[in-house]
Amino acid sequence: MTFVVTEACIKCKYTDCVEVCPVDCFHEGPNFLVIDPEECIDCTLCEPECPVDAIFPEDDLPAGQEKFLAINAELSPKWPVITAMIDAPEDADEWAQVEDKIHLLDRGEDD
Repeated sequence: MTFVVTEACIKCKYTDCVEVCPVDCFHEGPNFLVIDPEECIDCTLCEPECPVDAIFPEDDLPAGQEKFLAINAELSPKWPVITAMIDAPEDADEWAQVEDKIHLLDRGEDD
């Protein structure tokens, strides 16, 4: 089983979770983090560290967030590993409680 970063992380990108990951399974995109399902060891350390409750075990994804299992798997090989906590975006707190942000996900790809 793997843990999954969900929609709540978009435009917040707090990295408290990265700091506690023992296997460096987090990858950083322009405005979102993902977990590499091949690297995640299901240690549960990251889940309680997320200040916006964006991380869930794959078997407990909230309704409507199931697509993020595939998004994490798709983007983790494309984005660089992040191993240390960095400052959140300046407007992260403003985005923390906003819902329906998937259209704002920046995949870092040129269209």
